[in-house]
Amino acid sequence: MTKSTRPLRFATIGLNHSHIYGQTKAMLDAGAELVAVHAAEDDLAQTYTKAYPQARRVADKRAILDDASIQLVVSAIIPDVRAATAIEIMRHGKDVMVDKPGVISLDHLAEVKQAQAETGRIFSVCYSERFENRATEKASQLVAAGAIGRVVQTVGLGPHALNNNPRPDWFFERARSGGVLCDIAAHQCDQFLHFTGSTSAEVVASHIANYANPNTPELEDFGEVLLRGNGGSGYIRVDWFTPKGLGVWGDGRLTILGTDGYIELRKYIDIAGRPGADHLFLVDQRGMTHIDCSSVALPYGPRLMADVLDRTETAMTQAHCFLATELALKAEAMAVRLEAKPLGGKP
Repeated sequence: MTKSTRPLRFATIGLNHSHIYGQTKAMLDAGAELVAVHAAEDDLAQTYTKAYPQARRVADKRAILDDASIQLVVSAIIPDVRAATAIEIMRHGKDVMVDKPGVISLDHLAEVKQAQAETGRIFSVCYSERFENRATEKASQLVAAGAIGRVVQTVGLGPHALNNNPRPDWFFERARSGGVLCDIAAHQCDQFLHFTGSTSAEVVASHIANYANPNTPELEDFGEVLLRGNGGSGYIRVDWFTPKGLGVWGDGRLTILGTDGYIELRKYIDIAGRPGADHLFLVDQRGMTHIDCSSVALPYGPRLMADVLDRTETAMTQAHCFLATELALKAEAMAVRLEAKPLGGKP
């Protein structure tokens, strides 16, 4: 994507998840200017400003909120205060892009929706498994071109590694992190809506469990969801069971089933042995094709920048953003908890 020559100044509030680096990169690659950062944690702020020395650290977030020249704020603050932070940003006349989960309760979602409607500002959740993944963008292009006919179902798998980096205490507190479906499965809810074209959807069933981490009982290390939309159906499985032998933090996959073929994405690794990430496999009436998507351009940053400047909805509609969030929250709220069997117990 070509960088914009139009000015857009943005700042950062909250650095509590490393996704903030992808969020920041998306806007910098689009041509936006990063001017300031606010974070309560000295270590997080020092790492961020080392990576982005143009970001002036401010001790008070009001230095960002009251600066009329700043048009967009990106945030990966702790999830339980993400909604309040976004509302404050919007009520100061700025658009906001937050990490997922955008919010962690249906009450928070209602408050964000009200603030967005009253202010007319953009509330965007950076669903990185779509917006920052080149194979997923290529799949979007192929589906739009009719490569597999009408999409009828998605199967989204989001395995993660629990010990690939240090986890802060709040990560293990459900009231602060939101739970595994609220958190990780928000990605798959977004992709389900996007690829099936569903504009309305419901959670048919959902499960959560803590199978392998009794020392952190509030952690949910497994979750699954069955979705039904007006454009198709979807199945989601997310977990924290990625083994050390994989070599990356998770073997994220997406299968998109169409009436004339299917697409499978191996987003971060191909365990069959092809090097690198961003692998797409297309199976249609003519045969089987592997596509290396490593050079595919990512449009989210440029489109969001244009939306901020032009007051449009090209990166993602507000309705889609809210519905993807709502599905993940409802799946978490209604989930049946599965019980772990004792190690070595009978199957």
